[in-house]
Amino acid sequence: MQIEEICAQQISASDSEVVSPIRISDTAAVCGDSTGTTPQRRENWRRHPDPRRLAPAHPHAKETLDRHDAALDCGVPTYVDPVSGFSVFTADFLAARNFCCSSGCRHCPYA
Repeated sequence: MQIEEICAQQISASDSEVVSPIRISDTAAVCGDSTGTTPQRRENWRRHPDPRRLAPAHPHAKETLDRHDAALDCGVPTYVDPVSGFSVFTADFLAARNFCCSSGCRHCPYA
């Protein structure tokens, strides 16, 4: 699948019309840490999720990471999980929030 097709799918993943997709840059003004400090991000956080959140041996790991990478390349905050169909936040979106919400996000840069 071409990157343009993946981007188009990401933006129109639901049946409802997307009027204005959220971009990662849009989160900076509304998200942040209440203490004003940025927590430490783990090494390789952007392209490699913590193995406790997505094991490299998982049968759908490659497809999942391909979708995540395509969403990063498109600048969209989510992608559709290939197994569950749920929307999953990208590492860039989570990093822009500057805090860990402790919800077990797959691509949390602080996990």
